[in-house]
Amino acid sequence: MTSSTNVVDLDRYVPAVLTWISNKLSRGASQHYLRVFDVGIETWRCLVLLAIHPSVSAQQVSKIVGMDKASVSRCFKGMQARGYITLSLDADDGRVRIATLTKKGRQMHDNILGVALERERALLAVLDDAERDTLIGLLKRLHENLPAVETATEAYVTKRFPKARRRAAPSEGEDA
Repeated sequence: MTSSTNVVDLDRYVPAVLTWISNKLSRGASQHYLRVFDVGIETWRCLVLLAIHPSVSAQQVSKIVGMDKASVSRCFKGMQARGYITLSLDADDGRVRIATLTKKGRQMHDNILGVALERERALLAVLDDAERDTLIGLLKRLHENLPAVETATEAYVTKRFPKARRRAAPSEGEDA
């Protein structure tokens, strides 16, 4: 045990609580999706976006979901091999591959959707309708504030650790 009295109060440190909830939800979902559908959580996340948007690039998925672009690209390759998506070159930028959901991919999405919605229902069952609306509003505001978090962190680090090596900014969705 450390002798410092300056420690994170894990009962009130929001980044930790959000991370724990997210990790446990993802791990549990992935276990069920793999057991029942032989599909992991990354594939599910891509299926969700492809069901909403007719076609997306790995970069778009990375930006929206916060997954690493290389992970999305690997996921797309696996999804293509299983017949869930087709990949084609972007008409405007021939270097970008665009994923489009196939009928088989849509069926897989629709099969998993019931499990995903039941998990959400069970998670939120402890809240009434007004609390759910408040929670969603607050989470959206926090999400929108992430660029300000990165700006504030960079200013803090630059001021207190001027010799620190500069690194690329974390992508959305990385842990705080």
